[in-house]
Amino acid sequence: MIAPAPAGFMDTPLAALAWTGIHMTPWKLIGLIGALMFGGRWLVQFIASRRHGKPVIPRLFWYMSILGSVMTLSYFIFGKNDAVGILQNLFPTFTACYSLYLDIRHRGWHRDRNPH
Repeated sequence: MIAPAPAGFMDTPLAALAWTGIHMTPWKLIGLIGALMFGGRWLVQFIASRRHGKPVIPRLFWYMSILGSVMTLSYFIFGKNDAVGILQNLFPTFTACYSLYLDIRHRGWHRDRNPH
């Protein structure tokens, strides 16, 4: 039997949350923030679409997609070592990067008032 690797700082429970009984490590915190960022992008898209009265994907949507994907991907690679989570977050990272590239190429680097 192989002994588990010793826990490093990123795998040590955060003392600030010990009183809650929640086991929260820095890696888990990164994963949760990433999941909130990735899910929150839909709120940004919803608000932009309501404001314009038509479906709109603002550039912030792609930034949040990339950041959320990278954070959750990091959690699944380094924190949990879970192949399902890695595969689930790998594809959105690349597609969001490519979509941001296309958005910048299409609308330019500056931020337009009109998202289309």
